[in-house]
Amino acid sequence: MKGKMNFKTLAGSLLAVGLLSTTLLADTGAAARYDSQVQTAVTKKLASKNQFNNVKANVEDGIVTLTGTVDLYQRKLDAGKLAKKIPNAQGVRNLIAVAGPNVSDEQLEQKLATKLTYVRSGYDSTFDYFALEVKDGVVTVAGQDRTGIGKNEALAEIANMPGVKDVIDQVSVAPVSNYDDGLRLRAARAIYRDPVLAKYAIDPARPIRIIVENGHVTLYGVVNNAMDKQVAGLRAGQLFGAFSVNNQLEVAKS
Repeated sequence: MKGKMNFKTLAGSLLAVGLLSTTLLADTGAAARYDSQVQTAVTKKLASKNQFNNVKANVEDGIVTLTGTVDLYQRKLDAGKLAKKIPNAQGVRNLIAVAGPNVSDEQLEQKLATKLTYVRSGYDSTFDYFALEVKDGVVTVAGQDRTGIGKNEALAEIANMPGVKDVIDQVSVAPVSNYDDGLRLRAARAIYRDPVLAKYAIDPARPIRIIVENGHVTLYGVVNNAMDKQVAGLRAGQLFGAFSVNNQLEVAKS
């Protein structure tokens, strides 16, 4: 009869729910069994390093909760990594606050911009681009990196900067593509071999950044004047195989 559940089906469902609940309780119990051991191990590890003098750990059901303060954002990350390596730790809740010096957002952004300008200076940096925004000590970094190496170095520079309270990572890594790599090389040659633009190749920071993704080219950076921006856009626009060119170059303020 429709609308009535078969007794065997109902009994089976209740049994399944009971087994699931028992399994979950068993898992939680197994994790909780090591709480004291994990907490002792984490506390001992933290105590062995002076930078974690103000950090405390509490463990419940295998989850390590870190609280307290450190003076650099990188040390907050380091404390979390340390806790994750402890045997039987099921996870880490990192609630450590970054104390250290209070730096104005404007000053912090300027310092970081200078640092990131020279991250991996040289040929590869031509194909990386990072943009910064700082609000209440929280740094949002966006952009694209060709290999991921530049991204890691940029994030490390940010994490070790006094005044940084937190970091939001919005940097993408370019997809692996021989086609895009060929286009990057042709774009660099076209731009930096132009007599008007050759001067930018002397700067180790290479202010003209060439970002390529799936055949689409975007130019970032700062140039001396409007003519240089126009010439760079023209050279990129003449590239064989470029589906589109977006000239985002900024002209330096006089």
